[in-house]
Amino acid sequence: MNIDKIQLENFRNYKKQEILLNKNINIIYGDNAQGKTNIIEAIFLCSMGKSFRTNKDKELINFGERFSKVKISYTKKDREGNIEADIDDKKIFLVNGVKQNKISDIIGKINVVIFTPDNIDIIKDGPQKRRKFLDMMISSLKPNYLHILNQYNKVLEQRNNYLKQIKLENKSEELLEIWDEQLAKFSSQIYEYRNKYTEAIKTKIEVIHNSITKCGKDNEEIIKVKYISNGKDIDSFKKALINSRKIDISRGYTATGIHRDDLIIYVNHKPVSVFGSQGQQRTAILSLKLCELEIVKEEIGETPILLLDDFMSELDVKRRTSFLENIKDCQVILTCTDKIDIRGNVKSLYVKNGLIEKE
Repeated sequence: MNIDKIQLENFRNYKKQEILLNKNINIIYGDNAQGKTNIIEAIFLCSMGKSFRTNKDKELINFGERFSKVKISYTKKDREGNIEADIDDKKIFLVNGVKQNKISDIIGKINVVIFTPDNIDIIKDGPQKRRKFLDMMISSLKPNYLHILNQYNKVLEQRNNYLKQIKLENKSEELLEIWDEQLAKFSSQIYEYRNKYTEAIKTKIEVIHNSITKCGKDNEEIIKVKYISNGKDIDSFKKALINSRKIDISRGYTATGIHRDDLIIYVNHKPVSVFGSQGQQRTAILSLKLCELEIVKEEIGETPILLLDDFMSELDVKRRTSFLENIKDCQVILTCTDKIDIRGNVKSLYVKNGLIEKE
């Protein structure tokens, strides 16, 4: 899979720009705040239906303009296609010129794996970031998962609102069973997806991590992944909800559920989020992202596109080289401040003030 062409109109700081890419490595370089990340963002928008930087679509429109357009033309092993995002008062997506009814309809058309400096928060921050990592990976492969997750969150919000009514208005506790039943059903489905893909990560991450760190036997880093959940099956989850009901009412929110899951990463048998050095944390997230790349590749039968935003600034030379050596037969689009020398078929694009000045 590869992107052939990107067309931008009034997108962020780009007035009108067409960008042609090669099938291998594409380096987008230039000073800070010139528009490099905006190109990565445009690709992600047409892949996942949203930005990875903002929840406000209006921010994607060039200042002073009333609309924005992004069009991505791509090639898969069995077909060519394009996705267009039109943003004005609302956001509309078109696939090969046909308007899509739901954002989820475009997911899976262009498969990407993205690495940004903020991804280190997946390792360092709380469980929410790690759940989001899992949810985004699964959603890109299984659009139905996103629907189930949204249903769970809607029911969870309704249950939380009713918990507050019980506390403040003395509503009947018996009606909670309606929401408990639905939460349990969606929870077990979400668990099955998350557990499946966590197991896939487990089978790959040790080999990938060892190849990146290239430690000797006397200095070997052992990486492990553990998925923590209390939503394994419907009956046990319903029982957990009943047992925590009094606490939930007093707090006004649901304290147990799939929305509390965690993906814990250990290096040398200790949680890397707490005990890992900066180098270990960065290598752990690199290993996790390469796992994602391999899992998506196995699932769709071709290699996804790898987006590396300001990737080089986060790595020393050894880790940078080892990481790139682990990428095979993959289109790479990376941004950096200075032009870098990488072996192979490389296309370099220099960006200044929202314009591609030279290639």
